[in-house]
Amino acid sequence: MALKDALLPEFDHEMGSTRRVLERVPEAQFGWKPHDKSYSLGELSVHIANIPTWVGLMLEATELDLATVGDTRPSTPASQSDLLQRFDSNSRKARATIAEQTDAALLVSWTLKNDGHEMFTMPRISVLRSFFMNHLIHHRGQLTVYLRLQNVPLPSLYGPTADE
Repeated sequence: MALKDALLPEFDHEMGSTRRVLERVPEAQFGWKPHDKSYSLGELSVHIANIPTWVGLMLEATELDLATVGDTRPSTPASQSDLLQRFDSNSRKARATIAEQTDAALLVSWTLKNDGHEMFTMPRISVLRSFFMNHLIHHRGQLTVYLRLQNVPLPSLYGPTADE
């Protein structure tokens, strides 16, 4: 079995779960923050919607230096519809990029740097699992806490929730 064939079902599951959470984000509460140092609900949602764009960065180059990226703080989405359209588009592109990969391409080393300082180097397949997938799941978990604090019913992700 090709590596991508093992990764894509997990990708599909996590993107579907993430979309179900993003569907619950109340547009009227985009500006709400649980703490002054936290992203707002809208900013966190956009960050999650943009994380799939990282797949291209990981699979089309062998390194990324964060110092060259510029300001990455997310903006608040224009609307709930804009948020979902952004996520759907980014997820489709990410899936297509993964589906094009060979095992050899997924085993190439990829490096994350910050101003020339190496933060980590791993095979691309490992970067997809950790820096992309786990990162997205982490922030989705944060978003479910935000939603719970706003009394928004949570969808099932890995099993039933108290709301379903």
